[in-house]
Amino acid sequence: MGEGGGDAVKRVLDLLVAGIGLVLASPLLAVAAIAIKLDSRGPALYLARRVGRDGVEFDLYKLRTMHTGNDPVGVGTPVLAGDPRVTRVGGLLRRFSLDELPNLINVVRGEMSIVGPRPTLRAQVDAYTPHQRRRLDVKPGITGWAQVNGRAGIPWDERIELDVWYVDHRSTALDLRILGRTARLLLTGHGLYG
Repeated sequence: MGEGGGDAVKRVLDLLVAGIGLVLASPLLAVAAIAIKLDSRGPALYLARRVGRDGVEFDLYKLRTMHTGNDPVGVGTPVLAGDPRVTRVGGLLRRFSLDELPNLINVVRGEMSIVGPRPTLRAQVDAYTPHQRRRLDVKPGITGWAQVNGRAGIPWDERIELDVWYVDHRSTALDLRILGRTARLLLTGHGLYG
C-alpha cells in the first residue's frame, strides 16, 4: 500500500473500525475500569509514552494492568507469566489483550493504525540500526505482522525484522489477513508471554 491514495483508504478504514470498535467496546471498557479500580489503587487508564511514525512521540492509551509505580522501566523489562507487578485483573486483561482496547483512541486521533508495527519506547528506537528504523515509515498499529507471528514469544530482533517485512509488503489484503489471525490469537492467548 503506497503513499497518497492507499494511505487515505487505510485512514478511512482505520476510522471506521476504531469508531465501531469504541462503541461496541464501551460497555466492556466501563466494566474493566470498575474492576481495575476495585482490584488495586490508581487510575484505570494508563498513558505510556511511545514512538510513532517518523519517530514522533505520543501518549499511548491503555488500561492499567500493573500496580501503580511498577510500570516497566527501560528496555528489556519483559512482563512474564506470573509477574508480581501485574494485578489480578491486569492478568486477565493481558491474557486477552483487552488492556490495548483504549489504543482505539490513538487510532481515532491519527497517531496509530489498526494494523502496523507495535509502538515502542524511545530507548528502543534509539538503538535501531538504519534498517530497523524503517519500521517507523508507517503508523504503529494495535496489531501487526509480528504480533500474529509469535507476539512476545519471539526474540526482539526477529520481531523488528517481521515489522520491516510488513512495511515492504503492506496491502489491504495483508491487513485483512493479519486481522483474521489476530482474532484467532486473542481467543487462545497464544504467544503473549515469552
